[in-house]
Amino acid sequence: MTVSDTRLRRRARERAVQFLFGLEFTEYGWQSAIEAFWEANPARRAAVEYAERLIQGVVDHRAELDTSIESVLEQWSLRRLGRIERNVIRVALYEMRYCGVPAKVAINEAIELARAYGPDEAPAFVNGVLDRLKEN
Repeated sequence: MTVSDTRLRRRARERAVQFLFGLEFTEYGWQSAIEAFWEANPARRAAVEYAERLIQGVVDHRAELDTSIESVLEQWSLRRLGRIERNVIRVALYEMRYCGVPAKVAINEAIELARAYGPDEAPAFVNGVLDRLKEN
């Protein structure tokens, strides 16, 4: 993978987390909201394609992903997690399980997203959860 591909995927992950975060505030299906999202957040075609793959994958596998996440939360429930942390973890777990992304890469990218968009404690929390999930 080239540096350009790495940046493209990072941007796609960022857009996927942003979209999934916003989707939690609406009753819309993801397909009906995605066009307006891309109009407001333009991206290169390859980034759009990968972001949509992540979005659709998280939506399609959400119950399974959430069950796995809940299984490693200690004295927490998924509903108590912040929306950013919850969606960053979902995207990373989806990438590890379904996209062939190495756990180390998915975790590092998730930490960066948590650092950029979450509260100060988010990167360490996301790291801990995903570290436990990579074993499952």
